[in-house]
Amino acid sequence: MPGRAWVVAGLLAAAIAPPAADARAPRHPGGAQVRPTAFASCASLVGYARRHLAVTRGVAEPPLRPTSGPTPAPQVQAQGQADAVAPSAAGAFSTTNNQEEGVDEPDIVKTDGATIFTVSGNTLHAVTVGGDAPKLAGSLPLGSTGYGARLLLRGSRLIVISGGAPIMALQGAPGTRPAVAQASFAAGSTVVTEVDAHDPSAMKVTRTMTIDGTFVDARQNGATARLVISSAPRAVAFAAARTRPSGWVPARRFHSALTGRRYTRPVASCDTVRHPAQFSGLGMLTILTIDLDRGLWAADSDALMADAQIVYGSKASLYVATQKWISPGTPVDSLPGGTTTVIDRFDVSEPGRTTLVSSGEVPGYLLNQFSLSEDRGVLRVASTSSPIWWRDQPQTPSQSFVTVLREDAGRLVRVGQVSGLGRGQQIFSVRFLGDRGYVVTFRQVDPLYTLDLSAPADPKVAGQLELEGYSAYLHPVGDGLLLGIGRAVAASGNEPSGTQLELFDVSDAAAPRLVARTTLGGGSSSQVEYDHHAFLFWAPAKLAVLPIQTYDVAVGPTGKTVDQGFTGAIGYRVDASGIAEVGRITHDAANGVVPAIGRSLVIGDRLFTISDAGVMTSSLDALSRQAFVAFPAPAPAPAGTG
Repeated sequence: MPGRAWVVAGLLAAAIAPPAADARAPRHPGGAQVRPTAFASCASLVGYARRHLAVTRGVAEPPLRPTSGPTPAPQVQAQGQADAVAPSAAGAFSTTNNQEEGVDEPDIVKTDGATIFTVSGNTLHAVTVGGDAPKLAGSLPLGSTGYGARLLLRGSRLIVISGGAPIMALQGAPGTRPAVAQASFAAGSTVVTEVDAHDPSAMKVTRTMTIDGTFVDARQNGATARLVISSAPRAVAFAAARTRPSGWVPARRFHSALTGRRYTRPVASCDTVRHPAQFSGLGMLTILTIDLDRGLWAADSDALMADAQIVYGSKASLYVATQKWISPGTPVDSLPGGTTTVIDRFDVSEPGRTTLVSSGEVPGYLLNQFSLSEDRGVLRVASTSSPIWWRDQPQTPSQSFVTVLREDAGRLVRVGQVSGLGRGQQIFSVRFLGDRGYVVTFRQVDPLYTLDLSAPADPKVAGQLELEGYSAYLHPVGDGLLLGIGRAVAASGNEPSGTQLELFDVSDAAAPRLVARTTLGGGSSSQVEYDHHAFLFWAPAKLAVLPIQTYDVAVGPTGKTVDQGFTGAIGYRVDASGIAEVGRITHDAANGVVPAIGRSLVIGDRLFTISDAGVMTSSLDALSRQAFVAFPAPAPAPAGTG
C-alpha cells in the first residue's frame, strides 16, 4: 500500500511512554484545566521525572513506520496564499515558499534581492546578483556541524541552524518482552550560528550556541526567530544523572567570537519548566527565542516536558503538535483503535516573548505543518484516525477529520468538526485558504475535498472530485485555481508511478473540476512532494518551477544502455487555459554527474536556480540559459554525516 504520511517520532521523543493503564485516557479528561503547570522547584522536577521513569522503565514507544514512499528531507511555502514579493535595488524578488505570508521558515537559500545566501555541503556561499552575471562573493566553511544546515536572514545577520553529533546509548529494560528490551537514547545537539554578512566577501561567525536536542523547526516573525528543539533526558540512559536536574533538563552552551565570552546553563530554570496535566513523556520541548536585531547573546528559552513533532506558525501563534504516547507494554488487543495528537499553542504576538497559553487535542495523527491553520481566532486541524499500515491491529477503517478549535481558559476546545473524509484512506495533502479548506486522501483514487469553513461551529464538505493518483502538495495560483503536485497511478494497478501536475478550478467550492493534467513518466520524481520549499510560483509571470528527476534507460545501437533521464528543473506557465511547459534547466556536470537543482527564485527579470554545484541565471520568458557561477569543490564529508 502506498504511503505518504510520515509521523516523525524521534528516538528521544519516544523517551518514556505513559503507563499501560493510561493508554486510552484523554490527556484532558472531563474538560478539566489542561494548561501545563510549572514545577515548584528542582526537587519537584527530579522527583516527578524519577517517579515516571520507575513506572515506564525507560522503554521507548516504537515509532510509527511509514509505508513505501520517498524519504522526507528535513522539514523546514508558497509565497503564502499570495506570492511573497519583496522590493530591492535589483527589482522585485521572490522569497522562501512559506506557508503563511509574513512568517518566514528556515531554508537552504535566503536572499535580500542583492545577494543569494545558500548552504552547499558544509559551506555557506554568498552570490551577488547585480550586473550581467551572478558572482561568487565569498564562502564560509561551517565545520563538521554545517551539513544539512538551514538559514534565517534579518538584514545583514544570518542565523545558521544545523545539527551536531549525537550521543548514543542503549539500556536494557528488566522484565520487559524481548521486542522492547532495549531503550534507545539519542541526545542529538542543535548548533545555532550567528554570521555577520554585511560584507558578503568577508562573512564571519560572531556567536554560536549549542543546545542539547534535535532541531524540529523554526519560525521568524519580523525580528524574532523561534527555534523548536526536542531533547532526550540523559538520565534515561545514565543512572548517575537521575538525581540531578541536569539529567533531565538539557543544557545550552554559548560562545562569542567577538568577546570570548563562554557559558553553559540549562535551557530553563526548574521553576519555569512546565509539565502537562497528564504525563506525556520525559522528553523536553524547548523554544529558543532570538532577537535578530540584537543577536544570539540575547536569546531566551522556554521549556515544556513533552515532545515536539510538527510546528506551525502564524503571525500571532506558534503551535507544536505531538502524538499522545501509548505504553509499549499495552497488549495488542487493548490498543486504542486510533491515536490522538496533542497541540500546544504559544503566543508570539509580542516581539521577543514566547508564552505557552493553551493546549488541546484532536483525533488521529497529522501529516505535516499544512495540517494546521489559524484564521480569525480559530485553529483548523486536518487529521487521519489511524495509519492504514496498522493492519495487524484491531481497528475500525481509517477516516479523516477537520476539527475547529477555539481557545477557552487555557484549553483549545473543539467547536466544530467534519468527519468521515476518505474512509479507508489517509490524508496526502492539505491546504487551508481563508474560509476554504482542501484535503486530498488516497488509497486507490484521489478524492479532492473542498471544505466550507466560514462557520467555525459548522464546517462542512462543499464538494468532492475523484481522480486517479494523488496530490502531495497544493498551491494556490490565483483566480480560483489550485495546483497539485503529486503522483500518477500506473495503468496496470493502483501503485503510484511518476510525478504529475494537476490544475483544479475551485472557484465554485460545490463543483471543483480538473482543468489540466501533465505527467512526467513512470520514473520521475520531484522534491516538492515532500519539501514545499523546493517549489516556486511567480505570479507576475504565472510561472511554476519545480525540480525534477526522471530515470529512463534505453539500449543504444551498439547494445549499450544509455541513460536518457533528466536532472534539473522544469518551468510551466499555469493559468486558466491549462499547464504549458516553458522550458527545462540543467546545471553543468561536475565529475560527470549532473547536480540536482534544489531551489529556484526570481530577482528582477531573471530566474535563479541553485544546486550544490552553483547558481545559474535564466530568462523568465523562455528559461534560456544566461550565466552560471560554480561553487568551489566541497571538502569530503566526514564519516557518518551522509
